[in-house]
Amino acid sequence: MQIQVVKSKIHRVKCTGAELHYIGSITIDEDLMEAANIIQGEKVQIVNNNNGERLETYCIPGPRNSGEITLNGAAARKVSPGDVLILITYAFMDIEEARVFKPSLVFPNEDTNLLK
Repeated sequence: MQIQVVKSKIHRVKCTGAELHYIGSITIDEDLMEAANIIQGEKVQIVNNNNGERLETYCIPGPRNSGEITLNGAAARKVSPGDVLILITYAFMDIEEARVFKPSLVFPNEDTNLLK
């Protein structure tokens, strides 16, 4: 049997942009993606602490050391710049593997979105 568990989490970053007229996705500072073990095109769940919205999209890398967290396309309607977000990815694994698996948890600076 396989179960789905948290693979990665970027905790409490501020939305830096919302671009409605874009093909879709979330742009994430590439340094944050690497620290959280998230790859380009991976499905990401976005939890908006300001309004309770939860949505899913795929990620694309943004400029390194920029702190960029931009929601693109229709997802832009679910956030406002400055909203505090939690970004989560999940993975399927065997239950025995899941028992010992440790997710990548990243806690960036809440003011700049940069790694501390």
